[in-house]
Formats: sequence, C-alpha cells, structure tokens
Amino acid sequence: MIPLIYYLVFSSVLFAIGAYGVLTKRNAVRVLMAIEIMMNAAIINLVAFSVYMPYNNISGQVFALFAIAIAAAEAAIGLAIFIVIFRVHGTIDISEIRRLRG
Repeated sequence: MIPLIYYLVFSSVLFAIGAYGVLTKRNAVRVLMAIEIMMNAAIINLVAFSVYMPYNNISGQVFALFAIAIAAAEAAIGLAIFIVIFRVHGTIDISEIRRLRG
C-alpha cells in the first residue's frame, strides 16, 4: 500500500502548478485548465484520505464524484463564456479584455 504522504506531496505539487498557471497565464483557456488542475489536486486528497479511513468509509470517494461532476459543469460553462467573449471582443487574452472593457 502506498503511504499517504506520497498522495499528499503529489496533490501539493499539482495544486502549486495550478496556482502558478492561474497567476501567470493570460489566456483564459489556460487559466481554466489551471483551475481544473487545482480541483484535481483536491479530488486526489479526498480519495487518498478516504482510502485511509477506518471501516471502509467511502464518503471521500462520494465527494470526489460530486467534485468531478461539478468540475465538468464548470468547464462547460467556462468554455461557453469564453466563446461569447471571443465573439464580442475577438480575443480571449485576459489583459486585452480588460483594456477593451471601458
């Protein structure tokens, strides 16, 4: 059995990569992908802690399934919003959209 610390380190690295992507990228699709990476890090934590709970507690895995469903809906809605922004402004570069707003 893999020790819990390996899951936690992997999840922390994924979350850090996602946070770096959110803070540094200007393309809105890349920012959305970075947010998805951060959500996957949280899902890995839920499943890892669920495996190590006594008495075969699967509540973490159930929460992980809900989180995956929410992430799928968030990605679909985010992409739809980006399509509308691209049609209105002609770009999905976040810095350009801020300049075109006013």
